[in-house]
Amino acid sequence: MENMWLHRRLKTVSKRQHDHRSPFQRDRARILHSAAFRRLQSKTQVMGSGQSDFYRTRLTHSLEAAQIGSGIVAQLKSKYSQQCAELLPTDDALIEAICLAHDIGHPPFGHGGEVALHYMMRHNGGFEGNGQTLRIVAKLEPFSEQNGMNLSRRTLLGLLKYPQTLEHLNQNNDHRPPENFRQLKAQDWHPPKGVYNDDADVLNWILAPLSLQDKNEFQRHKSKNGHHHKTLFKSLDCSIMELADDIAYGIHDLEDAIVTGVVSSSDFEENVIEKLLQTDEIWIHEYAQNLAQKLFSEQHHQQKDAIGGLVNYLITAIELHDLNKKQGCHFSEPLLQFNAKLPQGAAEVLQIFKNFVYKFVIKQTSIQRIEYRGQQIVMELFEALASDPLRLLPSNSAKRWQYAKDNGQNEHRVIADYVAGMTDDYATRLYKTLFLPASGNGYREPNL
Repeated sequence: MENMWLHRRLKTVSKRQHDHRSPFQRDRARILHSAAFRRLQSKTQVMGSGQSDFYRTRLTHSLEAAQIGSGIVAQLKSKYSQQCAELLPTDDALIEAICLAHDIGHPPFGHGGEVALHYMMRHNGGFEGNGQTLRIVAKLEPFSEQNGMNLSRRTLLGLLKYPQTLEHLNQNNDHRPPENFRQLKAQDWHPPKGVYNDDADVLNWILAPLSLQDKNEFQRHKSKNGHHHKTLFKSLDCSIMELADDIAYGIHDLEDAIVTGVVSSSDFEENVIEKLLQTDEIWIHEYAQNLAQKLFSEQHHQQKDAIGGLVNYLITAIELHDLNKKQGCHFSEPLLQFNAKLPQGAAEVLQIFKNFVYKFVIKQTSIQRIEYRGQQIVMELFEALASDPLRLLPSNSAKRWQYAKDNGQNEHRVIADYVAGMTDDYATRLYKTLFLPASGNGYREPNL
């Protein structure tokens, strides 16, 4: 029987002589060789890009997530060999491709840039990093004329963290736009998480193999009073990627903050060690006894050993859950029926680390100020480019903007695409060129 999950939107694919790669190996290669992936080297992860050579960027984070994803797959195959033989490919190319690509839609300056673009696009479909990732791989990257990287359907399904369009998820709030966007409060303008209405055709194509019941269940979302709605389900491959992403964020990104002195040993003892000892995880109780000493040791091999032990503990704890049994679902598609999950105790441990990174690193005043500055840069760039697109956009983007306008499409999305594709450094340089009189050009404009 033909495997619909291996299909590509553009059916005619270039034939390479003696090319024996699997579809997912081809997908991984396209992601690795894309401009969007290369730009991750200069986009903020947790610490500001360019502040130090040590800090992880979106690129190094994605590489670490891919390695962790491969480790998760190996563990699942060891624990559930028969089920995984039916569910997972024989090699790691699929999960590596998904993990490598999962962040390529994030704009410059992290969540500050995301909030800024969502605010500027609030009347024209909004902006959201995961939705932008799907848009890049399925439409924008020039591996094909109109279908982006033309990835296989299963790879796209794995990247689909929130399988619903923003119009179904956006919860109208009472926040009025400020008189001047310098007064914009980020907490009031976080976007819903989903797919742009402009890309509903891609979403429908990805979900085409599903039965109507599976599709309706998969796209179901939960409402919260005063908050955006949130989808409830993701595919098996996406669940593996999300765990890999969370582990890389909660454990590996912690290393940046420790080595660079952003967090103190006493804060770690109080907010991590004491809370770890309150969990029911016996292994972590023993491991926590000298964890702070190792992590804050001047002997860096002890830090690496401690980090590696934590990552291994989390990866080896992951289980394969049958949602039809665990959550009372009725999925007939196996890729939706099964998810990788951490058991409750290990999930609590990971959440303690994630909370610590969020509170003591991301919410740190110095980092929030940098994020605020980036937020302002993005909004001012968008406003300037939207004021005279044919004059200020590079030629290819200007042509796309004109085509969208002439054909009744969302021309504002073209401007959002251009700004979202910028690195932190490029956005800063363009800002200086447009707004600071003493700044020269100093760089060559790529024809995007």
